[in-house]
Amino acid sequence: AKVKTNFIHRLSNNQDKYQADFLGSRFDIAPGATVNTTSHLFAGAKELSLLQEYGEKLNIPLFDRAIDFGWLYFLTEPIFKALIYLNKLVNNYGLAILLLTVGIKLVFFPLANKSYRAMAKMKKLQPKMLKLREQFGEDKQRLNTEMMALYKKEKANPASGCLPVIVQIPVFFALYKVLFVTIEMRHAPFFGWIHDLSAPDPTSILNLFGLFPWDPTTFAPDILNIGVWPLLMGLTMFLQQKLNPQPPDPIQAKIFMFLPIMFTFMLASFPAGLVVYWAWNNLLSIAQQWVIMKKVNKT
Repeated sequence: AKVKTNFIHRLSNNQDKYQADFLGSRFDIAPGATVNTTSHLFAGAKELSLLQEYGEKLNIPLFDRAIDFGWLYFLTEPIFKALIYLNKLVNNYGLAILLLTVGIKLVFFPLANKSYRAMAKMKKLQPKMLKLREQFGEDKQRLNTEMMALYKKEKANPASGCLPVIVQIPVFFALYKVLFVTIEMRHAPFFGWIHDLSAPDPTSILNLFGLFPWDPTTFAPDILNIGVWPLLMGLTMFLQQKLNPQPPDPIQAKIFMFLPIMFTFMLASFPAGLVVYWAWNNLLSIAQQWVIMKKVNKT
């Protein structure tokens, strides 16, 4: 039977007030007859294991969906369960994120390996591409024709560098959802100054990371309060770009040059756990790409 539910939260006299009601199917009660109904109300922290336990005990289908894992549920829930399992092993959700990232890199290693080899080949073609640009720079149509002929001859793919980025986008958003909606991640510490992986990095470049005794969050927007981890993420992104072949279009090359700066500002207000994941993922990619490029350059 379909049930229409309604949930209301309001603040009254500095107190949180909650109201929950539902409207179920109509009952037709004959004269002298009785109808018995049983209703269950859950009011508590939405822990996945607890919701699943109640769902099985009370035969409530999909009760765990009370946690809004989003439309990437098929990725978000397995990632969350993997983090729970890894946290039991290392007793730290930050370390669990690092281990999960290594696992994800291993799963996608064949794809990334193929992509990085193609990118290394593209980088070796840079001198030839530059020569073609100097020769046919004014004739755009001829330049494009010669470039495509060069790619075909050398069996190179200029779009190969996009694959590792495209692959990790769903994982990135799934992890963001995990950090945002799960109660287990709230106030989960990492190391040092990170005491809550679901909150932004509390340090800020505006007070030189705590050297000056003022709180920049009181007068500066979140996007300007760049912490240590967003800076590390931007640095690893910059280093990774240095390993990639430069785009043939000068305008595109300038856009790519500013991407690490742009993402550093963007991720300043993101959960610290997500920034830790991205920085660590970049670092692993740099190591993998550097080894592959050394092998390709020797051939």
